[in-house]
Amino acid sequence: MSEKNNKDILQDLNDRRSKAQKGGGDKRIESQKAKGKLTARERLAKFFDNGKYEELDIFVQHQSKDLGLDKNVFDGDSVVTGYGLVNGKPTFAYAQDFTVLGGSLSLVAGKKIAKVMDLASKNGAPIIGFNDSGGARIQEGVDSLAGYGEVFVRNTLFSGVIPQISVIVGPSAGGAVYSPAITDFIFMVKEIGQMYITGPDVVKSVTGEEISHQDLGGSDAHSTKSGVAHFVYETEEECMQGIKRLLDFIPQNNLENATKKDFSETKSIDEELRQIVPEKSTEAYDVKEVINRVIDNQDFLEVHENFAPNIVVGFGRIKGDTVGIVANQPASLAGMLDINASDKAARFVRFCDAYNIPIITFVDVPGFMPGVNQEHQGIIRHGAKLIYAYAEATVPKISIILRKAYGGAYIVMNSKELRSDLNLAWPTAEIAVMGPEGAVNVISRKEISESKNPEETRNKLIDEYKEKFSSPFLAASRGYIDDVIDPAETRNKIASSLEIFSKKFLDNPSKKHGNIPL
Repeated sequence: MSEKNNKDILQDLNDRRSKAQKGGGDKRIESQKAKGKLTARERLAKFFDNGKYEELDIFVQHQSKDLGLDKNVFDGDSVVTGYGLVNGKPTFAYAQDFTVLGGSLSLVAGKKIAKVMDLASKNGAPIIGFNDSGGARIQEGVDSLAGYGEVFVRNTLFSGVIPQISVIVGPSAGGAVYSPAITDFIFMVKEIGQMYITGPDVVKSVTGEEISHQDLGGSDAHSTKSGVAHFVYETEEECMQGIKRLLDFIPQNNLENATKKDFSETKSIDEELRQIVPEKSTEAYDVKEVINRVIDNQDFLEVHENFAPNIVVGFGRIKGDTVGIVANQPASLAGMLDINASDKAARFVRFCDAYNIPIITFVDVPGFMPGVNQEHQGIIRHGAKLIYAYAEATVPKISIILRKAYGGAYIVMNSKELRSDLNLAWPTAEIAVMGPEGAVNVISRKEISESKNPEETRNKLIDEYKEKFSSPFLAASRGYIDDVIDPAETRNKIASSLEIFSKKFLDNPSKKHGNIPL
């Protein structure tokens, strides 16, 4: 073959690649920009280190001929896939391309996503999906649905094997929402990201309710009400930085540990911790003040920040090593456990256990949320999820009771009976079947009513109950608490214990899988 022909072939290759990289073409790219959105390839370029990634299947085309699809064929079809480095570590990703047939999922697009997911699993690296799609490609019928099936099964099989993160940077409707729902974390960008099973028009036709796209399935709805979204950001660029921060805390896969980081030790004893918890057991405080004083450099990545705020979950580090934090939040609903808080904490505990991340639990819980609504919506079933998650977890587990730990909620929050490795209590801790006030009102009702000064008698009996039945030293005397510690020593106690527990080995009974009460 002549040199000229070789040049022509290479020119054809470069021309075709350049055309493919424009997706649906300049006009559709302009439309995408007008909506305030990046294109699929811009997203991947901004996400990977130095804007470099290897694209896969750039010349894949759909094979459908019906309903005009034969006249709408684009190289690469409606999704861009590839791999590169993020934070210097191998990472795989895909980005749906809205400029190509509205990002609709075809059979070949589903297979492209499946292929890059398979590569991520084989190489033990995270998979990140940027979702911006009108849903299934209707013209393809069942073939499009088969494409979703290819993705769903991999979401499921790779769960707990490699971290899976979904980023909602456009519409995600119908069956399309279920792939993100199976993944570990969902990020949404305000204004441009929406998720719903049926859109506003269908809702109106079926129920008569009128609602906007954002109110139905926008970031506010899913980060505060449904709990579907874990993180929300104002812009796509901020969102990508948030994803990178999360990836920096977690390991590449279930066979590795998170990378150890440098840290600065300001002081080994933190006397300020002695002042955070109020003496009055009903007075609120922010448990994040405790968390930030215990972890390295006050660097806490909170997960689900705006959903079920009565419990706090997130990632931090203790002397350079990643830990998962679960903490009751007295500043919201007195830190009580309700349906949403139980779900939120249980899912987080299971993620940490799947990826070898030790779990630190700060306890200040008066009990489960009472009420007809909670009971009828299944607080028994939902609360059981948290029991299951803690009991099943085999990673190092440390619990610190800061103040209240009453009733069944005491057991649920990583008690010794749920195979916790170390259970500590501050001197302010109260551990009992129920709060002293309630217990005395039940047990000593007659004695109080018949006394000359009922209020004085009640207060005396409450003090006696606290001393006899709820003191942390009583629990310590029975071995349920391993030590009662000075709050100022909390960080040191956790750090020294984690150093020893890092080699912990615990097997669950052999079985196909358990049956968590979903």
